[in-house]
Amino acid sequence: MFDTKIAVLLRDDLAGWQALNVAAFLVSGLPQELKGEPYVDADDVTYLPMFGQPVVVLQGDKDLLTKAHERALSRNQQMAVFTADLFATGNDEDNRAAVRKVHTQDLDLVGIAVHGQKNAVDKIFKGARMHP
Repeated sequence: MFDTKIAVLLRDDLAGWQALNVAAFLVSGLPQELKGEPYVDADDVTYLPMFGQPVVVLQGDKDLLTKAHERALSRNQQMAVFTADLFATGNDEDNRAAVRKVHTQDLDLVGIAVHGQKNAVDKIFKGARMHP
């Protein structure tokens, strides 16, 4: 149905609250253009727009997450990242500073999100499984 895909890959050792928190933060980094029109109920109350296509949430171990990150970088695919360091910060400025101080290959990734052509996203996340 869609030529593109939105996918989130979470590390499989996260606590439930962490997985939900990471997924929410990651999708907030995706382009605004992916949003559809606002929702309106029968009483004309307007609600915020959401993505116009499903979001696939996947999981994998730390090695798979590192490989997916490398694949995305090698394909020049933009992505949102969440590192373990961000669990200890409390605001966007500190989050960005925590990522900025670590070299790419040393990022302790706990999740990434990607939007792109379906086949490219599938290749990036090869080996991941659906999150329970």
